[in-house]
Amino acid sequence: MRVLLTGGAGFIGSHLTDALLEAGHEVAILDDLSTGKRANLAARARFHEVDIRNAAAVEAAFAEFRPDVVSHQAAQTSVAVSTREPILDAESNIIGMIHVLQACVRHRVQRVVFASSGGTIYGEVEGERKAAVGDSTHPLSPYGASKLAGEHYLYTFRHEHGLPFTALRYGNVYGPRQDPHGEAGVVAIFSRRLLEGQPIRVNARRTVGDPGCIRDYVYVADVVRANVAALEGRLGIDTINVCTGRPTTTLEIAQGLQKALGIEAQIDFGPRRPGDLERSVLDAGPLERELGPTVDLETGLARTVGWFREHG
Repeated sequence: MRVLLTGGAGFIGSHLTDALLEAGHEVAILDDLSTGKRANLAARARFHEVDIRNAAAVEAAFAEFRPDVVSHQAAQTSVAVSTREPILDAESNIIGMIHVLQACVRHRVQRVVFASSGGTIYGEVEGERKAAVGDSTHPLSPYGASKLAGEHYLYTFRHEHGLPFTALRYGNVYGPRQDPHGEAGVVAIFSRRLLEGQPIRVNARRTVGDPGCIRDYVYVADVVRANVAALEGRLGIDTINVCTGRPTTTLEIAQGLQKALGIEAQIDFGPRRPGDLERSVLDAGPLERELGPTVDLETGLARTVGWFREHG
């Protein structure tokens, strides 16, 4: 297939590019390199330096490559940034997505796969519950709201234009190549600080000193598997959580990384960050039935810190 991949210079997108090329697909990447890295670009993939907020540039890339399917990974991905700058978030995650969907319709794309956010669109997942597709959605950040809006646009474009889609609701994705210098990606941030001998900080879930927010951490290889299956039409469901179903606190991440590295570091405790959910854990049952078991946290953390140790 000819796969057009937005955000292909980013953390998840670059891993997905590698997997698609290995599977024999032809790949073109759209990325404005605002957060993605040129070093992540695969030599065998075509590259268009395009901001998806630029409708004419998006159209030109589609016209040149003529994709069969589209993987839409490009986004503003930080909850904290979305809280500070909700207009910036909407311009990228809503307006930019509409530009991509309109181009899909004009060029008769067979399927679009969308990187949604199970970690934010359900809102607080309280008690022992695991959020499942079909549960009510109550995003508490502009980022979560924009991702949920993206799903609604997929439904409208399928209704009006017959555009097939798959929405992948990611948990908290981690792994090699994640940017340790941004505001998202606690595993990457902690890995870098531990390797540099710096203290790490656990932001509060409620009060300073608690073990931090509870999240569903999913290794990037499992996210890539889900994307490839969706692009190839092998998922039997149009909306699915991509997760492990395992609740993990920020403090457990810190302790797991220290164990993987054989390093003991100072752990500081900070206040709750604006926009953070206290608990987000997802139902992994449908994903496991479709694709089998996911990578366990201990293995994923070991692979991640191994990459950071090697690459500095």
